[in-house]
Amino acid sequence: MAGAVTAHLSQEASKRPKHITESATVKWILITIAVLFLGIAVALPLVSVFIESFKKGFDVYRAAITDKDALSALRLTLLVALIAVPLNAVFGIAAAWAISKFKFKGKNFLITLIDLPFAVSPVISGLIYILMFGAQGFLGPWLDEHDIKIVFALPGIVLATIFVTVPFVARELIPLMQAQGVQEEEAAASLGAKGWQIFWRVTVPNIKWGLLYGIILSNARAMGEFGAVSVVSGHIRGETNTLPLHIEILYNEYQFSAAFAVASLLVMLAVLTLMVKALFEWKTNQRASHEKLD
Repeated sequence: MAGAVTAHLSQEASKRPKHITESATVKWILITIAVLFLGIAVALPLVSVFIESFKKGFDVYRAAITDKDALSALRLTLLVALIAVPLNAVFGIAAAWAISKFKFKGKNFLITLIDLPFAVSPVISGLIYILMFGAQGFLGPWLDEHDIKIVFALPGIVLATIFVTVPFVARELIPLMQAQGVQEEEAAASLGAKGWQIFWRVTVPNIKWGLLYGIILSNARAMGEFGAVSVVSGHIRGETNTLPLHIEILYNEYQFSAAFAVASLLVMLAVLTLMVKALFEWKTNQRASHEKLD
């Protein structure tokens, strides 16, 4: 049986047009190009960050990452991501559900709005919030009368972060949910399932990987965002500086080792995010393997 299958596959391979088959030489050339490009463009800069971080010794590194301003920037970065990413996930699921499952007027306009942050410079998005909520902005006088702070405070940083990260979850889910169609949901509904039951037991299992990738991308951008946050933060040390802003200040003050040390925190946060993703994938694969065996 195995020999017959192998012979059949060999026959099918021989029938393939020669113009779509590549030699081993071409394959290894392409692999080499990819590895070299990623090594130079991605791996080498990341390794350089850690080399520069420890260039003056571990004591300098430890002092830089335990500095009160650095710890404050780390807390603010994590807090902003903790607020912005779940909100983006909820919006992304709702938007993808509406766009892929329903027909309505203005659908293309909604998709265009979702894509807008990709086209608009982050600095411009920060200026938009200054125009709206700043002291001389449209709502500035009213906010000042009621002692409400938006810009140069946490709310403004969160709003700017949400603006630049809002497309990631939705853009991962929209094509995925459109490709899946509505047949499974309709079948569940015909069997008497309610809306939330359909969502949790049919829709979520089908979109979980797209949702996870969207959340990871959104989280990475939220923690690393500079332009929009720089405009609305006010650069107040120990209060409104996120990690990217704190790194900029250290670098401009010629504290290069400290700047690279704090930058290494961002790298480690990104690696930690990828490790969580890998762990989630491994557990899911293990569970699927056990179910097949059973």
